Amino acid sequence: MRAHPDRFYPIVDTVAWVERLAKLGVRTVQLRAKDLDAASARELVRDALKAVDGTKCEIVVNDYWQAAIGEGADHVHLGQEDIETADISTIKKSGITLGISTHDHEELEIALRHKPDYVALGPIYETTLKKMPFAPQGYARITEWKKLIGKVPLIAIGGIKLENAKDIFAAGADSIAVVSDVTQNQNPDQRVRDWLAHTRA
Repeated sequence: MRAHPDRFYPIVDTVAWVERLAKLGVRTVQLRAKDLDAASARELVRDALKAVDGTKCEIVVNDYWQAAIGEGADHVHLGQEDIETADISTIKKSGITLGISTHDHEELEIALRHKPDYVALGPIYETTLKKMPFAPQGYARITEWKKLIGKVPLIAIGGIKLENAKDIFAAGADSIAVVSDVTQNQNPDQRVRDWLAHTRA
């Protein structure tokens, strides 16, 4: 069984992006689309799973855990606000893997109570994509979190560029989640190839 998620972990919001990344050889992609109703969420998850069929790419469904279970996805990711409303025992019983976002010690405690398959820590740097109530975490927090969670994989997220990857892995991250460094790059395909070369070297 390959480590989940892969060391390079892009996050995108459309099936077109999912398909593009899968064709480039990306092995883990998180699908994060906001404010969908139940039917739209199921359709999105279904289309994304179809898009990666026959590739080595695995889809992580953000938030829509019912759609993930209903459509036969293998992985789901929840933010702290999602945990409050999600039925964690149903998620666990389905055999789906569970990743959880954390930003401070209290959130980490909450996450670990649910025995997640991985923990995400962010934002590592300032992020332009969404207004965060949390200050940038920095490298020391990555090292601290890794000590606290032990063998549970640690995902670093938030404003990370390829040029930072070496230091972030050295600080203790097992994987790096990337949004704008791919989706807002002038040459996304080449950027993805560079990430894959770095993380599989």
